[in-house]
Amino acid sequence: MLLFLSDVSGSEVLLIFVFVLIFFGAKSIPNLAKTLGKTIHQIKNASNDIQNEIKKSGLDMKNDMNLSNLFQETARDIADPILSEANQMEELVNAPVGVRAYGSELPKPEVVETIHISSETPLETPTQAEVKTIETPAAKNETASN
Repeated sequence: MLLFLSDVSGSEVLLIFVFVLIFFGAKSIPNLAKTLGKTIHQIKNASNDIQNEIKKSGLDMKNDMNLSNLFQETARDIADPILSEANQMEELVNAPVGVRAYGSELPKPEVVETIHISSETPLETPTQAEVKTIETPAAKNETASN
């Protein structure tokens, strides 16, 4: 309605009132204005009712979907297996050395002689007499069986 009035000047509005007065007469103009006012009021109420109904249905849909709970539930479904695997791995890491997860003892590692080379020692190829042979338990068993 505002768009209609913004394009109509004062003289045009006066001309419209003159035509209404000629066609409907002076006695029927108050009834026309009253009916026009009621009609505009009913249109506004209907428009407000439709807007409220749309808002209400939007809120109902939002409550039905309950996206925040859906997101939290999905996050829990994803996080639970990951956390249980992390706890199992942490238990394995924190288990005493030499004990497997199922409780059996691991064989103790063999001690092998380590050789420390300082930066001052020149790296030369050792002669056959300088090479020291280290026997492992498997090698001892082979020499004993021969």
